Amino acid sequence: QVQLVESGGGLVQAGGSLKLACAASGRTFSSYIMGWFRQAPGKEREFAATISSSGGSTYYADSVKGRFTISRVNAKNTVYLQMNSLKPEDTAVYYCATLRGLYVTSPHTVASWGQGTQVTVSS
Repeated sequence: QVQLVESGGGLVQAGGSLKLACAASGRTFSSYIMGWFRQAPGKEREFAATISSSGGSTYYADSVKGRFTISRVNAKNTVYLQMNSLKPEDTAVYYCATLRGLYVTSPHTVASWGQGTQVTVSS
C-alpha cells in the first residue's frame, strides 16, 4: 500500500497562492490515479481535483476550477496542487489520496490517505 505525505500548507492572505506537494512511497506511483481532497471545520471531506496516472487528464470541483491546478511528476513520485486566487472559504486541511477512477470522487472510496496539511486563508 502506498504511503502519502503532504507538505506546503500555511497561512496566506486572500488572493494569494500556495503550492501543495504530496510525496508517495513505492515503485508503482505512476500507476495510481491521484487526487486532492479538503475538509473544513465542521464539514465533510470533499474532493478538489483528480489527475490520471499519466497526468494527461484532470478533473476539478466547480468550487476550485480555474483557480487550482493539479499536476504530477512520476519520476519524483509527487503530485502537486497549485492554488491561486485563494479565498477564505478555501481554508481547510488538504489531503492527497489514491483513487479508483478519475471521476470516482467520493471520499468513501479512497484507498489511501495522507496525513493532511493545513491551509488557512485570511480575509
